[in-house]
Amino acid sequence: MCEAEFFYCIFLTTKGWCGFIIFHTYNLNLNVQRKVKDSIMNEVTIIILSIVGLIVGFGLSYFAGNKTAIAKIADAEQRKKAILDEADKEAKSMKKEKLLEAKEEWHKRKQEFEADANVKRNKMQAQEKQLKSREEGVENKLELISRKEKQVQLTEKDFQRKQELITEREVAVQEKMKEVEHLANEQTVRLERITGMSRDDAKKFLMENMINDAKTEAAQLIKDVRDEAKITANKEAQRLVIQAIQRTASDHSVETTVSVLNIASEEMKGRIIGREGRNIRAFESATGIDLIIDDTPEAVVISGFDPFRREVARVALERLMGDGRIHPARIEEVVNKTRKELEEEIIRVGENALLELNIHNVHPEITRYVGRMKYRSSYGQNLLHHSIEVGFLCGIMAVELGLDVHQAKRAGLLHDIGKCVDREVEGPHALLGMELAKKYKEHPLICNAIGAHHDDIEMESAIAVLVQAADSISGARPGARRESVENYVKRLEKLEELATSFDGVTKTFAIQAGREVRVIVEPERIDDLHADQLAHDLASRIENEMEYPGQIKVTVIREHRSYGLAK
Repeated sequence: MCEAEFFYCIFLTTKGWCGFIIFHTYNLNLNVQRKVKDSIMNEVTIIILSIVGLIVGFGLSYFAGNKTAIAKIADAEQRKKAILDEADKEAKSMKKEKLLEAKEEWHKRKQEFEADANVKRNKMQAQEKQLKSREEGVENKLELISRKEKQVQLTEKDFQRKQELITEREVAVQEKMKEVEHLANEQTVRLERITGMSRDDAKKFLMENMINDAKTEAAQLIKDVRDEAKITANKEAQRLVIQAIQRTASDHSVETTVSVLNIASEEMKGRIIGREGRNIRAFESATGIDLIIDDTPEAVVISGFDPFRREVARVALERLMGDGRIHPARIEEVVNKTRKELEEEIIRVGENALLELNIHNVHPEITRYVGRMKYRSSYGQNLLHHSIEVGFLCGIMAVELGLDVHQAKRAGLLHDIGKCVDREVEGPHALLGMELAKKYKEHPLICNAIGAHHDDIEMESAIAVLVQAADSISGARPGARRESVENYVKRLEKLEELATSFDGVTKTFAIQAGREVRVIVEPERIDDLHADQLAHDLASRIENEMEYPGQIKVTVIREHRSYGLAK
């Protein structure tokens, strides 16, 4: 029996005894009135009955207390079991939560470590590439310096030898001059005696003859020098340019002002237009682009002069049609989201262009301007493709000429960056690009090459010449750029007008789409030597007064025809 049951039994026993005492007291009071004789007998009977009642009450209270205690113990056991089960469940759930939190924390730490490791790995690779390129540059410079030292040593020896020869020849020339002077005096006296002319008259006659001979010789000398320069310079320049062109091949696509988007069904046109045209008005207002929906089967035309806005409109419209929810609020949300994504895409495009040309350490804003070139055009040619091609051409020609390849590529890529400056800033794009490059701390030679590639400022280095030549090569490729018929006709008329402005020209013909002009002259007024001079002068005027892609060949034709009639 447990402690609770024991105390409960004591409580019941005490209660029984109290009842017994009260009952006994009551009986005593009654017995006072009875006889003394009967009191003793009754008291013994009562005591016996009380003892029996006490025993019976104690037994009943024991059994009742025992049952109550057993019930309470069973209830307590059940509650204990429920509490333990609940605690076990809570412990298991807390264990799972802690395990999940630990796994998430582990994955998070792992991703952070991998991202940090990738960043450090990329930095190390970039530094290795940069060190490798610098080592190559140092090796090239050392080789160039050693070559120049050898040349300087050879030139010093040649200079000493030539100086000795010059001193010897000066002495011989002085002696011969004395002899010539003596002979000239004798010849003058004889001529005066033979011709009967005075010295001044003879001098005047000789001077006229000498002037004519000198003009003829000078024209011939100029022709010879020019022909020799053409042979040597043209061959070398052609070799460099042809090699650069052959090694750089790129696709050329003419930019247009419209994009055609295919749609799944004709029903979609009605959903794009919306009730009373509210959808199409909201789309055009959000993008700044005209949306043309006509009878063309399963096609919608997106029209606009800004390629970036046109691309935003195209991508946004594709997403709207794929989603199916087309209404003004959704249109504005999708257009804004697409515009932000394309702004981020611009930065990635700029980074890819720099990596393609192996150009490093570029300011982030310059990278963004390079990415903008994807959505700009130059005479219908994509500006980014054109700039990358110019960068490759500059690098190839710089290697052949022993110049800094990295600076040449950098200047070639950035030469048209001024075309991406906002329209609020005024000025030629070459000068705008130069100011932009200066703002972001580009090398002064690169800034000069950017500003001078259209002769807006004076060129300060050979890299500037390479950029101008590579720009002309890229723009003059067949199919690279388009030209309106009106500008094409005006250019041909200007060519013929310049040619006919020279004296002695009878006819002019601009042929080969303006790449060549043929000039027919009067043979009586212009001889062969003056024909060469005319070709040179006409080419100079075309360079100074006209703008054109590539180069224009000038051909002067002098023909003398004799006729006879037999009867």
